[in-house]
Amino acid sequence: MPPDLSYAPKRKARRVKFSSGIPVQIVGFDGTWRRDCMMMDVAFGGAKLVVKPPVDELTARDFFLVLSTTGAVYRRCELVWSNGEQLGVRFLADNSPKTKSLSKT
Repeated sequence: MPPDLSYAPKRKARRVKFSSGIPVQIVGFDGTWRRDCMMMDVAFGGAKLVVKPPVDELTARDFFLVLSTTGAVYRRCELVWSNGEQLGVRFLADNSPKTKSLSKT
């Protein structure tokens, strides 16, 4: 099934919605924590994620969203909102990590 390219009128950028989500991970800048999640939609400026089990409060406001299993594709993010298992993130301009790779070791 192709992605839904619709968008809400209040949004500036079109969002691509995924019917069953895309598996991704969020990772702390220092690499001390990692959470599996599903990306439910994405736009130029951010994304909506679903984290199971729900997070009561994410302690870090900034983290990496890892989009590939090798860690080669990622975006630096800022938490904008959270509602149980759903998180809204904004992509930040500085995408360069302190280390060369975010891959699992």
